[in-house]
Amino acid sequence: MLRAAGVGMGDEVVVPAFGSAELAQAVSLTGAVPVFADIDPATYCLDAAAVEAVVTARTAALVVVHRFGRPADVPRLRDVGDRRGLLVLEHGETREPYDEIAQRRVRAAYLDARLNGVRTPEAVDGHTYQQYVVRVPGNGRPDRDAFARAVQARGVHCRVPVQTPVHRLPEFRRDVCLPETERAADETLALPLRAASDKREMQRIVSACNALGGLLQPAF
Repeated sequence: MLRAAGVGMGDEVVVPAFGSAELAQAVSLTGAVPVFADIDPATYCLDAAAVEAVVTARTAALVVVHRFGRPADVPRLRDVGDRRGLLVLEHGETREPYDEIAQRRVRAAYLDARLNGVRTPEAVDGHTYQQYVVRVPGNGRPDRDAFARAVQARGVHCRVPVQTPVHRLPEFRRDVCLPETERAADETLALPLRAASDKREMQRIVSACNALGGLLQPAF
């Protein structure tokens, strides 16, 4: 995709660090350098102002990634690309049947209305809820991990969606300031949400989360 678009040796490509390393690896394979920009805390996708802040004379492109079924702010990102002369590429998520998406939205609304003690995802048009990602408030990773263990002990499978941001990985380690990326990596938790989940499964999720009494005690 990048090589076909003329991106290569000496170029820089702006990508998110919140996600897997595959995109940064793909940039490196072209001979270009991945440059990490921070995310919008509501969308978990690239933040337009953060992208503009890292653009240099060598920047050739930016890659927009939609995350967890929540669409990125493509118009604002394309505006940055147009003004700075950058190629804007979208890395889309898998297309799914409308009925399946509709069922997930119904189940997401159920969780939105009943969960307490976690910050539920922002409900916006276009969200397909490929993952239902909440934030666990408190002391970041220690509290999030403790919350996850407690929920799993109650029979609800959950997982940390991004274990390590790409800019922290040895092969891509960068001395950059990405506070929203770091915070999201430390606080987010994906709860199980399937189009086929029945009411009992949904109630189990709510019961397991709410039984923890909302906010965990800060770990001092």
